[in-house]
Amino acid sequence: MAERKPLIGIPADRRILGPHPFHCVGEKYIRAVTDAADAVPVLIPALGDDVDFEAVLSGVDGILLTGSPSNVEPHHYAGTESDAGTMHDPHRDATTLPMIPRVVESGMPLFAICRGFQEMNVAYGGSLWQKVQEQPGMHDHREDKTEPLEVQYGPAHEVELVPGGIMHGVAGVDRVMVNSLHAQGIDRLGAGLEVEARAPDGLVEGFSVRSAPGFALAVQWHPEWQVMKNPFSRALFAAFGRAARAHAKGNRS
Repeated sequence: MAERKPLIGIPADRRILGPHPFHCVGEKYIRAVTDAADAVPVLIPALGDDVDFEAVLSGVDGILLTGSPSNVEPHHYAGTESDAGTMHDPHRDATTLPMIPRVVESGMPLFAICRGFQEMNVAYGGSLWQKVQEQPGMHDHREDKTEPLEVQYGPAHEVELVPGGIMHGVAGVDRVMVNSLHAQGIDRLGAGLEVEARAPDGLVEGFSVRSAPGFALAVQWHPEWQVMKNPFSRALFAAFGRAARAHAKGNRS
């Protein structure tokens, strides 16, 4: 009998489509879990306080926090009010922000991407710049939305990987090229978080949780994009999948 694949919980965005709210996850994240992590995706609705966290976390072997068009509401990190028209998702904030430390403390693997990277920083008491491009000395990390998706998600800049870090071990090199599709970025790094990667302007692009008993990694870029064509992206998801598989075995033993 084949070994059961690990189950990866993916908290959804809550969006209004037409007159009704929907709970949505981008297919590129779902495919990255199935293809590169060799796991089964399980979508978690963004119900905030109505989520039974104990029931959810007892039923999955890992958590993937995805990117999103929405931003974490700035009151969660004592930030200034967002510009008019900024997309927010308070239901997702209310779901993921309390979930993140529970997942990490339990030893369950967690992998966070883009918005997930930012909300993970906020969950640990960190703060965000809402417009990195307006900070002195920082580059413009946004994509050109007039270009085709292949260009928007194409390689944009190098990141330097911290020697001895998780990402450095996965990559086996000191620098890798990544895409860049974000206006927000880390201002103050959260308590207990360890820098794993930096952009050429010094912006934190990857971190791990220093005292985590399991896999707890976050990246600002989008490794899920065409994951099977990028060796480093594929290796990151594979490492996440292995950690989820080991966690599942430990829970069943």
